[in-house]
This record gives sequence, C-alpha cells and structure tokens, in this order.
Amino acid sequence: MKKTLFVSIVLLVAMVAGSAFAGNITKVRMGTEGAYPPFNFIDKDGKLQGFDVDIAKALCVAAGVECEFVMQDWDGMIPGLLAKKFDTIIASMSITQERLQKVNFTKKYYLTPAKFIAKKGSNFEITPEGLKGKTVGVQRGTIHENFVRDKFGKTMNIKSYATQDEANMDLASGRVDLVIADTVVLSDGFLNKKEGKDFEFVGPGFTDKKWFGEGIGIAIRKEDKELLDLMNKAIDTIRANGEYQRINAKYFDFDVYGD
Repeated sequence: MKKTLFVSIVLLVAMVAGSAFAGNITKVRMGTEGAYPPFNFIDKDGKLQGFDVDIAKALCVAAGVECEFVMQDWDGMIPGLLAKKFDTIIASMSITQERLQKVNFTKKYYLTPAKFIAKKGSNFEITPEGLKGKTVGVQRGTIHENFVRDKFGKTMNIKSYATQDEANMDLASGRVDLVIADTVVLSDGFLNKKEGKDFEFVGPGFTDKKWFGEGIGIAIRKEDKELLDLMNKAIDTIRANGEYQRINAKYFDFDVYGD
C-alpha cells in the first residue's frame, strides 16, 4: 500500500512538473511549409523533416506540451494562423515590422543572411545599375521579394514563385539570371546538389533590419500571450540545456543562431 501510494505521488509530481510550465496549454499546432530545405521539407519517405521541425519538437518537449504539425503553403501562413488552422508558425519566418502589425513573434531562434546566386563566371555587380535588365527569381511573399523590389525593382525584372525550389529550377534552366534567398537554403537546397554545380554565390550577404528584421522567430496570434510566453521560455530552455546546439550540429557546421 505504501509503495503504491509513493508511486502515485511520484507520478502526480511528475505530471504537475511537466504541465506547470505549460499552464493551460497541453497541445500546440505548429504551422510549417515543408518546402524550404534544410529548414523544413518532406523527405523521400514522405515525412516532415528539417531544422525548424526539430526545433519545434524540442520546444514542445521543453514546454511539456504535445506537438502537432500542420502543412500550409507559404502564401497562406499568416492568414492560416489568424484563421486558427494552427497555433504557431515555425517556418523560417523573419520578424519584421510589417508582420508585427498582424501577429506577435517569439525571440529569434536563428539568423542567417540573404544572398544572390548566379552562374559561375557571370561576374555580376550587385548594384541596381549592375543588374539592369537582368531577371531575378524569388519566392513570393517573402522578405527577399520585398528586398529586391525595393532595392532593384526599378532596373531588374523580378519573377516570383510559390516555392524556392521552383525559382532554383528556373535558374538551372536559364529562365532567370539570378535567385536570392537565405544563404543556407541556397547552399543546401541548390548549390550542394548536382543541378547547382555550375552556380555560385555572388555579392555580399544582406541582413539589413529594414527588410530582414530581427531574425527568424515563431509567429503567434496577438491574443495568445500565454503561448508566446511559453515558447519564449522553451527557447531559453533549449539554448541553456544544449538541445539547440545538438540540433544545430545535425544540420550545420556553424552556429545559425547569429549574434
């Protein structure tokens, strides 16, 4: 009897400890794209994988909540969140002032620069005049699209795509002269593949906060303040306990958290 009572008390304490951090939240639906490797993608077995996905799972463990992933095309990410199709967006979304008017963001969970790629030997000068008449491919509805339209839109032709892979394919086939995206995405998703062997980064990396914000965060509806606090605490937890660094090392040979 005493042993049974002791076990029951231990289980109750464990349950309380696991749920106290989460408060009233027991399950979090994570919206992600599944088309932005290595951050989120579908593997050959049809399973959702990537840095964003592993970070999301680690955050749910740290917070003591159940994780559920919901697939959403990029164009519908914020509308889907506001329509309550899911509770968060963890899909490599940059924290920008424009988006902060509609949703809240956690603190960043990574920060990497944007860059152009083009055919080797193209020797493009990355200025509005140097790219005059050239065509750049970019994923639609992204900070990268906003950036090229503002900085190069008066001289360049801009072709937008539903996914980054589509832009990369048109670069490989010669239908655009350059593409721009996150450096890690372009490196892992194109340059390190056979179709990218004849291409290279050109020009500097771009991190200007006017376009690229404060880094990549998790978007949450403005009214869900408890969830925002929960996710921020979970980010701190995985940064402190080494889980973030373990996931980082699985995908990258450098620290993607940034300064």
